[in-house]
Amino acid sequence: MKIAFGLCFTLLVSIAYASDPGQLQDFCVAVPDSASAVFVNGKFCKNPNMVVADDFLFQGLNKAGNTSNNLGSFVTPVNVNQLEGLNTLGVSMARLDFAPYGINPPHTHPRATEAFFLMEGTLYVGFVTSNPADPAQKNKLFTKYLYPGDVFVFPQGLIHFQFNVGKTNAVAFAGFGSQNPGTITIANAVFGSDPKIKPDVLAKAFQVEKNIIDHLQAQFWYNNN
Repeated sequence: MKIAFGLCFTLLVSIAYASDPGQLQDFCVAVPDSASAVFVNGKFCKNPNMVVADDFLFQGLNKAGNTSNNLGSFVTPVNVNQLEGLNTLGVSMARLDFAPYGINPPHTHPRATEAFFLMEGTLYVGFVTSNPADPAQKNKLFTKYLYPGDVFVFPQGLIHFQFNVGKTNAVAFAGFGSQNPGTITIANAVFGSDPKIKPDVLAKAFQVEKNIIDHLQAQFWYNNN
């Protein structure tokens, strides 16, 4: 019994502290995937003797993204796909630009918590909790209005959003606890998948008429990284 408890406790502690795998060397600069088509949880390492300072440098985060799109926002990511030196280091970041009334729509980051810093503008932000244990309760919404200098945290995996409620542009920066946090934009995933989810499934799930689902699936769903 004590052995079983010890094993369970060890497993729970391991899960509680789970994140990107810890590195076993100073760095592991990413290189294009091997032609052998072997899949790894991360990227293949560049020969350390071939690593240079530029492998750890990303330039251009001072430049505003193009917000001339349906959402009125633009995300400039700096993760392992843009900065190879981040491989195995467990962190990444992004710049977010918002036109007046622009939105970063409800989405999740399945592999990372996000620390969000607002530099310019006024944003209405929030996240929704996962399904409560008590089916009589509802998912809880946490929201705040952010002003320059404010920091707000979005817990890993929870649906969240940012909306520019001001009449001027807004600029924010986000830090993530993963080299590749991933993004699932809810509307895009549900209504814009390829191939499409059967309309009957979504009509039943959302308790609406099938023609509404047909209309939503016919829209262009812009991916905001």
